[in-house]
Amino acid sequence: MVTAEPLPTVDTARSLGLLPEEFEKIGQILGRVPNFTELSLYSVMWSEHCSYKNSILQLKTLPRSGGRLLVSAGEENAGLVDIGDGLACAFKIESHNHPSAIEPYQGAATGVGGIHRDIFTMGARPIAALNSLRFGKPDNPRMKRLIAGVVKGIGDYGNCFGVPTVGGEVYFYDCYHHDILVNAMSIGIVRVGETVSATAGGPGNPVFIVGSATGKDGIHGATFASADLTEDSHEDLPAVQVGDPFQEKLLLEATLEAIKTGAIVGMQDMGAAGIACSTSEMSARAGCGMRIDLDKVPQRQANMKAWEILLSESQERMLIVCKPGQEDVLKAVFDKWDLPCERIGETTAGGLLEYFWHGEKVAEVPAQSLVLGGGAPVYVREQREPEYLMDIARFRLEDVPEPADLRQAAQTLWASPNIASKRWITRQYDSMVRTGTMTTNRPADAAVVYVKGTRKALAMTTDCNSAYVYADPYRGAMIAVCEAARNITCAGGEPVAITNCLNFGNPYNPEVYYQFAQAIRGMGDACRKLNTPVTGGNVSFYNQYTENGKVIPVYPTPTIGMLGILDDWEQLMTLDFKAEGDRIYLLGVSRNDLGSSEYLREVHRVDYSPCPHFEIEEEYHLLSVLRRLIRERLVQSAHDVSDGGLFVALMESAMPRGLGFVVSSPSGIRRDAWLFGEAQSRVVVSVAPKQAEAFERFLDEHKQPFERLGQVQGNRVRIDGEDWGAIREWQDVYEQRLAEIMA
Repeated sequence: MVTAEPLPTVDTARSLGLLPEEFEKIGQILGRVPNFTELSLYSVMWSEHCSYKNSILQLKTLPRSGGRLLVSAGEENAGLVDIGDGLACAFKIESHNHPSAIEPYQGAATGVGGIHRDIFTMGARPIAALNSLRFGKPDNPRMKRLIAGVVKGIGDYGNCFGVPTVGGEVYFYDCYHHDILVNAMSIGIVRVGETVSATAGGPGNPVFIVGSATGKDGIHGATFASADLTEDSHEDLPAVQVGDPFQEKLLLEATLEAIKTGAIVGMQDMGAAGIACSTSEMSARAGCGMRIDLDKVPQRQANMKAWEILLSESQERMLIVCKPGQEDVLKAVFDKWDLPCERIGETTAGGLLEYFWHGEKVAEVPAQSLVLGGGAPVYVREQREPEYLMDIARFRLEDVPEPADLRQAAQTLWASPNIASKRWITRQYDSMVRTGTMTTNRPADAAVVYVKGTRKALAMTTDCNSAYVYADPYRGAMIAVCEAARNITCAGGEPVAITNCLNFGNPYNPEVYYQFAQAIRGMGDACRKLNTPVTGGNVSFYNQYTENGKVIPVYPTPTIGMLGILDDWEQLMTLDFKAEGDRIYLLGVSRNDLGSSEYLREVHRVDYSPCPHFEIEEEYHLLSVLRRLIRERLVQSAHDVSDGGLFVALMESAMPRGLGFVVSSPSGIRRDAWLFGEAQSRVVVSVAPKQAEAFERFLDEHKQPFERLGQVQGNRVRIDGEDWGAIREWQDVYEQRLAEIMA
């Protein structure tokens, strides 16, 4: 019999983020009115953050199996890909947006800690971290504080934990002024067959909580992440977790050692919704139940209530289901690492979750009723094409005047925070720890990490130009996938799979849901074409802010985290020009296209323009040809044309070695479109003179369009016969711009 409590009402349910019809459904499931503890359970487990109730039907349309995948999307805490030599790669990306907007340091730090736990919970050792960040304009004092806090949180946690931060992306747009986005990605290595599942096994297994003691931080964090930010959101600060990277390092080593003992049936990180989530999901996967004594959970704060312990999102904790008779083996490992390891219950037959507090039953619910794929509600929301797309449709390139002084336009573009170097941020991250990073001092389009003990390396990237997705959600999402694949390919890798972090506004807004559905469709089509299935990820809705009665959603931001494989690390291709006299080519076609370019925004102040040119068949062919060129060593460097267009790609290839270039524009195209347009499926390559004939013959044979741009020469920038100055002068602006703003 459940302990009697004052029964909650529909208003109580609404205050916890539940709809009235969901409150009614809970009553039908239980056959009675839930008490407050039970209602709190449903409120976190049925939140968007845990249940994907507004997104799961769309997500199921994505390609979620095939290729090198060892598990289908959603089966485990992270995706798992076969990389050969008996090894697998576990990887995943997740958001920590709302916590970071309220408390940037801890919000970002615990986002890093949480995604690493998802990886080592499966038995994989994390070897690399990436991130994808979105902020408002950095010259705003509040935004400077948020940027500084987020970057320091990511750096401090990752550096102390001892995993290199090897790559990522940063954008600054007004729409992220209130709702910043902090997406963190982790990649780990494990031997095939040595992974651990997030399952409870059968009845009669002892259940342990290991790691840090439980406090009041993070309570209702999942609910907090599933609601709009408002002017009063700072009052939800207790929903932000507090991280301890040194404790996480101990937990990592203890966990991997415990797995080797064979004493573990299943294990799950306590992330969103804490004990509530791990007990319900592990039980539901196994078709069993659990009896949990909440008073046996180690606590670091006095007078905690049962529901607070159940919902706490305190960090650096795991739930472990142990084999009967192996309890002492498990405890010995965690005692060695000086970590709490307390038995708090056991698995049971029948599928019920029963939570006790000092011998009294405080909650009893069916495990299946709480989880995605079980009793959690599923919705398809109304869609409506956004009105702003009409403004985009009215754009005409001929209405944009070509500047009289292209060099001055280039200088304006070059000083944009979205183009300038992010070194002020990246220098705060340790990219060299564990000594496997190959691209810290050898710049490439993707980060590349050596897999020790093999000839293999992993290429990895995060990508999404949200301005493209805003202009055309379907094509913009396709571009996000393809740009990631292009970066992997330019670095010498073969793209094999993606994880995604889908950041959108409120799904109850029909225009937002249209963006979401179209982006999913575009992502799915691109992944099917490139044979890069989706291993899993995260949906983050409610990234919008209400100010003076006006709703301000972020740009739709479906961040792509992509994994690629180099079968031999010597296949690594960097982006820097190598030697004077090398020929410079453009693979792909230059077009009279300025759609959604940084040039249009910064130089002409045009906010509404179409998505840049993109055709999936062009992209697929380009990637196939480029892979062959790199493997046959016909190119010296490769760098994709993306933000800022051809000019920025040329400059980024020139700066690492201080080598200048001489290039000429083709006839029949606007010079600003040629230099600054962001039409897709284009790559700048350099070729040794002795290879130029073989290179061009190869392209002709494979029907790959290309342009001869010029050659590497001197240490200055020369375009169409005009001297635009020394590379060093441009590089000084590039490297100092963001630091000057942040100062």
